[in-house]
Amino acid sequence: MTDHIRNFCIIAHVDHGKSTLADRLLQLTGTISDRDMTAQMLDTMDLEREKGVTIKASAVRMYYTAKDNQKYEINLIDTPGHVDFGYEVSRALKACEGAVLVVDATQGIEAQTLANLYQALEADLTIIPVINKIDLPSARPDEVAEDIASLIGVEAESVIRISAKEGLNVDQVLEAIVTRVPPPKDADDAPLRALIFDSHYDSYKGVVAYIRVIEGSLKATDVLRMFATKVDMKPVEIGIFAPGMKPVQRLGSGEVGYIATGFKTVHECRVGDTITRASAPAIDPLPGYRSPKPMVFAGIYPVEADDYPELRESLDKLQLNDASLTFTPETSQALGFGFRAGFLGLFHMEIIQERIEREYNLDVLFTAPSVEYEVVTLTGEIITVDSPAELPTEGIAEIREPWMNIEIITPTEYYGPIMELVTKRRGIYKKQEYPAPHRVQLDFEIPLSEIIVDFFDMLKSHTKGYASLDYQLLEYRADVLQKLEILVNGETVDALAAIVHEKDAFHKGQRLITKLKELIPRQLYDVAIQASAGGRIISRANVKATRKDVLAKCYGGDISRKKKLLEKQKRGKKRLKMVGNVEIPQEAFMAVLKLEEE
Repeated sequence: MTDHIRNFCIIAHVDHGKSTLADRLLQLTGTISDRDMTAQMLDTMDLEREKGVTIKASAVRMYYTAKDNQKYEINLIDTPGHVDFGYEVSRALKACEGAVLVVDATQGIEAQTLANLYQALEADLTIIPVINKIDLPSARPDEVAEDIASLIGVEAESVIRISAKEGLNVDQVLEAIVTRVPPPKDADDAPLRALIFDSHYDSYKGVVAYIRVIEGSLKATDVLRMFATKVDMKPVEIGIFAPGMKPVQRLGSGEVGYIATGFKTVHECRVGDTITRASAPAIDPLPGYRSPKPMVFAGIYPVEADDYPELRESLDKLQLNDASLTFTPETSQALGFGFRAGFLGLFHMEIIQERIEREYNLDVLFTAPSVEYEVVTLTGEIITVDSPAELPTEGIAEIREPWMNIEIITPTEYYGPIMELVTKRRGIYKKQEYPAPHRVQLDFEIPLSEIIVDFFDMLKSHTKGYASLDYQLLEYRADVLQKLEILVNGETVDALAAIVHEKDAFHKGQRLITKLKELIPRQLYDVAIQASAGGRIISRANVKATRKDVLAKCYGGDISRKKKLLEKQKRGKKRLKMVGNVEIPQEAFMAVLKLEEE
């Protein structure tokens, strides 16, 4: 029977207190003794703790005896709140029947709150609204309760007010989960269908799949089959999260647990796939699986060429934990062998970069991020280009770039600065709504290439940190785009190329050259840096040579002696220049990014 099971997740905007609330629930239910308690118990990665954000979804089982003396098994699935990890959220929601919507009493409703709420409603979950941080002096619980009430159509009084940090009223949240969230449907007799909502790699047990059994049941001895890849396997072990991994003999319908598959690569066990029994398979997989679509692409190169195999291995391992990371090998004249990787957003890219450097001790170079363009050739063929270096030079009918729908929620007094910021970046204003008094939601359409680098930072600094942002892909649109190339010493540096709008090419080229002139170290000979776009050079600067004082030893004496020495130096420099190759520092590749800020 599944009457005593409740599966729920906590959804919220970044920093509204999801992980802290999860900590309190674990303590209240006695899942973790006070002695073993640490803050952000479910955020196991060092990075998650440092940045204070949840990156990976995680799961835990708790037991709770309610006021009616019934004992309930409650499964909590903790989800990330940052917009780049929206994909993780969408999968976690498929494994639950209810969602606790946490809203900060000081900040109110923000863009991610809405985005996650709409996803939860779409997945048909029961929503339990909760206002957190009521202990803060700047809290406005009554106002926020009214806003939530009008947003989801409940009574303002029914919104639970808590302080997760102080543990205030957290027991009311548990009661609400038990009474309001429906139990999963009882379907032990149906053919087995279990959803994989996450996975991680364990060097002893292979890929460990986090599953929610939707229908049927499974035992540790069953031979199981993956729907997408048709691979069969006998589990190394099955178990539950309590919160560590605890093996069990059987998982019934409605339960959340894990299967240690023994697989060595992530390709055999896809997140979002359905697991069924090999002997009596279900007919259809569970609905709602879609592969994540990378938005931002960048080259990853090892600083030491010998580290290439280690880099490949570390990317393979990261992909086990992070199904949304994609990569393919590529080569660059300037940087040698590396990979072209796709990320969900810039924050995602930063996390991957830090994980490679920390977890695998590799020195890597990331090139400037770019987006995926569609190039229509004169023959009518459509090719996708995610690296500016691959853009064909002729035979192009048009280039289309991805446009996004963005929603910005902000206090009304920052209306002007936001309008200016978005229109400067080729954004088009669509409409506005007022989800609450003093707050406005602005909808725009904007090219993705204009928002991937520093748009979010600029938005925060223009609005003192109050605005919040959410975005979705809209469509590909044709525009007048060009390839901007940088030549150092007459040779193109493919890693510095960018695809820009025709009207920006001249300014961007000039600003980039000025920037590179400061960053490229002086050599023993003049180095010319040029920018070319649309087939012509649009800007040039020289990095002056450093001169060795060859006349230091000649005090007084004949002028012709000095001339002879200088002539000799000049010849040496000329020879040097022919064989010389200019080292371009990592900062130069990042300079492409920082252009927008000036």
